[in-house]
Amino acid sequence: MRAPTPSLPANLSPGRTKSTFPYLFALFFFAAFVLSYRAAQVDPSVLFETEGRQNLWKFVTGMFPPELSWDFLQLMARPAVETIQISIMGTAFAVVIGLPFGLLATGSLTWSGILHEMAPSQTRRFLGLGSYAIARALLSVLRSIPEFVWAFIFVRAVGLGPFPGVLAIGVSYGGILGKVYSEILESVNPRPIEALQATGASKLTIVLYGLLPQAFPNLVAYTLYRWECAIRASAILGFVGAGGIGQQIEISMRMFNFHEILTLIGILALLVAGVDALSARVRKAIL
Repeated sequence: MRAPTPSLPANLSPGRTKSTFPYLFALFFFAAFVLSYRAAQVDPSVLFETEGRQNLWKFVTGMFPPELSWDFLQLMARPAVETIQISIMGTAFAVVIGLPFGLLATGSLTWSGILHEMAPSQTRRFLGLGSYAIARALLSVLRSIPEFVWAFIFVRAVGLGPFPGVLAIGVSYGGILGKVYSEILESVNPRPIEALQATGASKLTIVLYGLLPQAFPNLVAYTLYRWECAIRASAILGFVGAGGIGQQIEISMRMFNFHEILTLIGILALLVAGVDALSARVRKAIL
């Protein structure tokens, strides 16, 4: 008997041309890298010039020994707690914004996929597509503006203090969470959703019992990660008067109290490490 001739892989089949996109993208990326290197005036040698070395050495030596007096640590306890409170409330605001818009920005829920193959009318499907496009556009706007800029806006609107920091994190992270939520929801297994639809379940029932339970562990895991990021963001927002550890770092920088800065950075690192450990425990419990 004659042995069958092995078939060629699809990417090696005769007559198929190889895509040029990877080469064009590599060329574009290389050109963008070279232009960015020049436009950003990247010059690492500046750090090793005499003036740069002197300023850096002055800053580093001024940080030691760190300020560890009991009076200073007691004074910093409130900003540390305030930083945690800003991050918690900011993340909560972000979830309130991101979850509903994330559901609207989920294409398989609003206008495409198995749930809409038997749509009663094209008008309803068109309305779903419109809500999907509006939600996507709004989420893009929210996350395209950095929380630092949002903080400037809200400081002008509501004044100095923690509240503008909460609003800045909530709005900016709301756009990020909504985008990621929609991608997580679109990647779930469609079979439970199809089974619920076959029983005549309403869309709300499908979301509550077929969509969210599958996506819940990933939704919680990413939300906890954004909470950890919010700790760092709240420190940065303190530079525009949004309270917390960041405002104390800004004050110490202005007063050239570098030894206080080292202590504040250590406190911030402990806060981030604590939130990371707590998040890991929660993720382990739900996964």
